[in-house]
Amino acid sequence: MNKPRGIAILGSTGSIGRNSLEVITSMNQHGENYHVSYLITNKNVDLLYDQAKKYRPEGVVVIDEGKADLFRSYLNGEKLKVYSGKTGLMEVMAGGEFDVLISCLVGFAGLRPTLEALKAGKTVALANKETLVVAGEIVKRTANEHHAVLLPIDSEHSAILQCFSGEATNSVARLILTASGGPFLSRDKAELENVTVEEALNHPKWRMGKKITIDSATLMNKGLEVIEAHYLFDLPAEKIEVVVHPQSIIHSMVEFVDGSIKAQMGMPDMKIPIQYALTYPNRVPSGYQRVDFGKVGQLTFVQPDLDKFSLLKFAYEALRCGGTSMAILNAANEEAVGLFLQQKIKFMQIADTVQEALESIPSRPSSDIEDIFEADRVAREFVQSNHQLVN
Repeated sequence: MNKPRGIAILGSTGSIGRNSLEVITSMNQHGENYHVSYLITNKNVDLLYDQAKKYRPEGVVVIDEGKADLFRSYLNGEKLKVYSGKTGLMEVMAGGEFDVLISCLVGFAGLRPTLEALKAGKTVALANKETLVVAGEIVKRTANEHHAVLLPIDSEHSAILQCFSGEATNSVARLILTASGGPFLSRDKAELENVTVEEALNHPKWRMGKKITIDSATLMNKGLEVIEAHYLFDLPAEKIEVVVHPQSIIHSMVEFVDGSIKAQMGMPDMKIPIQYALTYPNRVPSGYQRVDFGKVGQLTFVQPDLDKFSLLKFAYEALRCGGTSMAILNAANEEAVGLFLQQKIKFMQIADTVQEALESIPSRPSSDIEDIFEADRVAREFVQSNHQLVN
């Protein structure tokens, strides 16, 4: 039997991480040979311990130092290498024995470890869209310099990758990213002023973590995906469009210069794009739910309302501006979403906060990673300072 393909999961206790472990189990049941090499979490050591008992990795990383000590107390003499903190995380990314990193740690925190894995020549299956949003040029350059492979896990970008199969790059006219529209698609803008956190977290199609679910409700998630698509597929903003498709059956489309359009379809299940990233460019059987078109009935499409969902508009503007604008956009949004989840600002104030940051903080060139980190720091401080002044 061939040597198992080693997988490290950066964010194993989150939604994508849990789905990834199910995918690995399913593929091995269908005759594939994958092994979980490293499990990495920030704080959720209770679930991490359960995962470690089931999957028997070579090691685990607990980024929160205090939680790492708690995790070690759980082991009670069991032999398992435990790395802790950012130092331990970077040690595993640079020197750990694994073939593929599934990068699904939420937010800006995923950037440095993902870059380190690329420098080590690993294949990176990327679900952390913020990594490309804030530092796309640096990430792509790093992957090329170290002959690393970068593959998308987001269902929309996986769909585009599948539609690109067998096609010449210069034959592409535009990319069409589909959006579910989130829970507030049919509500008027005025009705959104007082929506609750619970309402915003009640996504009609996808079960995801809190941050990405709020981003879906504001359509910022689609804005981040537009930027991500720009870097993944080397197309300018004017060739990347968004259309709202509430059924979430078509995950994205590619239009070619002759007018033909390819669409990738499937049930709204993240396990399918995760599996495709792990087996790319091949496919293996799965037992996941199939589309029953008789039950689906209609597939509908509408243009996004950029007045109601202005964050999508701001994402396009940041992409066109370039430099550190996208790091400012992302950091301001992360902070604003956090404030909303803490019920410190209203839902519509998320977009207002991001707009203020973009208008107040100058964009600078971003050729160096430290430029990105400085822009991120300044934007976060701006949002927190302004919030404290207002409140």
